[in-house]
Amino acid sequence: MQLFQQGFQEKKLVKFLIILAIAILASVGLSILFGQNRSPQPTVLLAGGETTVFNRTSKGFSQPAPNLTKDELDLHIEGDRAFEAVFVTPPAEINPGLGPLFNNASCVGCHISDGRGMPVKSQLLVRVSLAAEEGAIANEAEEPVAAGGKNKDRKVIFATHPEASVTLGNAPSVPGLGTQIQDQAVYGYSPEADVEISWQELSGKYGDGTPYQLRSPKIQITLPDGRSLPSNVLTSPRIPPPVFGVGLLEAIPEKTILALADPEDKNNDGISGRPNMVWDANKQAVTLGRFGHKANNPNLLQQTAAAYVNDMGVTNPLFPEKDGASDIDDRILKSATFYTQTLAVPARTLTENSQVKQGEKLFARANCASCHVAELRTGKHEIATLTNQTIYAYTDLLLHDLGPGLADGRPDFVATGSEWRTSPLWGLGLTQTVLPYSGYLHDGRARNVEEAILWHDGEGKKSQEAFRNMSQSDRQALVKFLNSL
Repeated sequence: MQLFQQGFQEKKLVKFLIILAIAILASVGLSILFGQNRSPQPTVLLAGGETTVFNRTSKGFSQPAPNLTKDELDLHIEGDRAFEAVFVTPPAEINPGLGPLFNNASCVGCHISDGRGMPVKSQLLVRVSLAAEEGAIANEAEEPVAAGGKNKDRKVIFATHPEASVTLGNAPSVPGLGTQIQDQAVYGYSPEADVEISWQELSGKYGDGTPYQLRSPKIQITLPDGRSLPSNVLTSPRIPPPVFGVGLLEAIPEKTILALADPEDKNNDGISGRPNMVWDANKQAVTLGRFGHKANNPNLLQQTAAAYVNDMGVTNPLFPEKDGASDIDDRILKSATFYTQTLAVPARTLTENSQVKQGEKLFARANCASCHVAELRTGKHEIATLTNQTIYAYTDLLLHDLGPGLADGRPDFVATGSEWRTSPLWGLGLTQTVLPYSGYLHDGRARNVEEAILWHDGEGKKSQEAFRNMSQSDRQALVKFLNSL
């Protein structure tokens, strides 16, 4: 009997210890979610405000915002399915409408795991245009350089503004090609061109004599008849940008972005960011651009609709066929848009690490924060979970001249051929975890953070030189800080 009672007491003790352990773990978890880390300080973990998730795995960019309501989460999941849907040639019962010319068959085909793309043929696309003066007198009678089809009449999405090339500096389309080369085609059609990528190397040295190697892409474009593109055609290779956190960027008030602009460099810091003003196809008006490598899209609905029609050849309610018909309905377009709007932002890491703290000071000292503005505040948005959030995206969403090395020579609305939108830096340290061999900068030429910094010129020259002339330990600290984001 005594042995039985002793065994019973031991079982109670074990059960108590298990319950105690669970309670402690729960307490720790709650303190992470609702404790001191919620304090809005520049070094907090909550990069996306209440949309932040503590997930720094390969799925870190693909999490729904944790503050979604049940109905919002259901719509997010529906949008996730739309984002992953693979289109096929019509007629088909499921997902018809691909092509006839296209770059990829699904959204996720380019935006793998919702992160940055790789600078490879299946991920990289090429924007094209004529010089403005040539576009104004383009010979419409000239035979198209690629196969025709319904896609030819719908892919130049910004031509809806009759004076776009004059008043907005938009890039005039190339006869037969439009403004984007679609290098794949459905059966019975020929791709517009074959695109091959090669790399040319450039050597340099840090201030302490340590050598480094940079590279830039060399694009060879061959038309179906074997000819190369005419020399008067401007080209610009682009890799897909990450799509997490973009709903928060959409929710930043326009006045906040415009207040950061300093086109005349009145404060004499060498930084003169300015907004891109673009055509809103829904409002039929000129408005602020904030999405895309040159900030040439005003909102995520248009960004999504443009990707459907240009990248996949899928018409939609915003960019339909000439007769008003479309391959997808408004529900699919809006749910896919909602999916990107409500993707969570991964939390920062190592904020108390001494090397990371030193790197953050060096980041500020090198004046990187003049363009990569750390803290912003969202305003009102139709999605309530995005409203009034303090975020740490490290961008001003403005255009900056980054010099001739990165220039594509191709204007896009008011953006010149050497201007690029400041890329957000949040989640930077997860880039290779989410998709190994991802590229950095607009064309993926930079293989790591260091190379991306070293390519900065123009307005970014002083910051680049500050980094190049740092000691090796300081360079490592700055990079560690960036990878903590």
